Amino acid sequence: MSKSQGHGQPADVQMPFTSHLGELRSRLIKSCLTVAVAFIGCFAVVEEIFFVLAAPLRRLSIEGLTLIGTGVTEAFFTKMKVGFVAAVVVALPVLLWQAWQFIAPGLYEHEKRYTRSFVLFGSLFFLAGAAFCYEVVVQLGLNFLLRRYAALGVQPMIQVGDYLSIVSRLVLAFGAMFQLPVVIFFLARVGLIDHRFLIRHYRYAIILIALLAAILTPPDLVAQLLLMVPLGLLYGVGIGVAYFARRKTEP
Repeated sequence: MSKSQGHGQPADVQMPFTSHLGELRSRLIKSCLTVAVAFIGCFAVVEEIFFVLAAPLRRLSIEGLTLIGTGVTEAFFTKMKVGFVAAVVVALPVLLWQAWQFIAPGLYEHEKRYTRSFVLFGSLFFLAGAAFCYEVVVQLGLNFLLRRYAALGVQPMIQVGDYLSIVSRLVLAFGAMFQLPVVIFFLARVGLIDHRFLIRHYRYAIILIALLAAILTPPDLVAQLLLMVPLGLLYGVGIGVAYFARRKTEP
C-alpha cells in the first residue's frame, strides 16, 4: 500500500478490490464482536431496560391500559430484542469508529483529523435523536393512537412484542436520522457537496425523507409525520452546516 506524504493524494489509492473486501470483513467482525460483548452486559440488566422503555405507556392515564403476553416464547424473545437494541446503542461509538476506519484509506491525510469529531458528534446526535424520540415522539404517538380506543369504548390491551417492536424501531430510526447534519458536515468538508447543492436538490430530499419515514417507522401516518418533520428541520440545519463547513475550507 502506498502512503502519500502530503495533502495532494488520498492516503491509499492502490488498494485492490480484494483488500477492500478483507478490510470490510475485518471491520464487520470487530463490530459484531463489540455488539455481542455489549449484549452480554445489557442482558444482565434487561428487566431494568425494559422498565425504562415501557415508561411512556405507564405515563398515559388510560383506564385498563396494560401490556400482555400472548405466546409461550414471547417473554424470552422480548428480552433478547431489548438486549440487542440496548447493545447497539452502547456499542455505537465503536461502530462509528470502525466505519470511519474503513473509509479512512480513501481520505486525504488532512481529512483524517476529523476521526474523533466524527465518532463524538455521531454518537451525541444519535443519542439526541433517540432521546427526542423517547421523550416526545413515542409519548405523543402513543397518546394519540391509544386514545382512539376510548372513543370506540374499547379497553386497550397491548401485546408486549408489538409495543417493543414499535418503540425500538422508532428510537433506532430517529437516532440514525439525526446523523444527517454530521454526515452533511463531513461530506461538505471533503468537498463532495456544498450548501448550494443541498438547496438545489431540496425537492428530491423531501421525497427521500418521506420514503425513509415510510420505511423506518410503523405503518401509520402519525409516526411517519413525527419523523418527517424533524428530518425536514435537520435538512435545513444541514444546509447551514454545509455553508459553514465550505466557508471554513475556502481561502
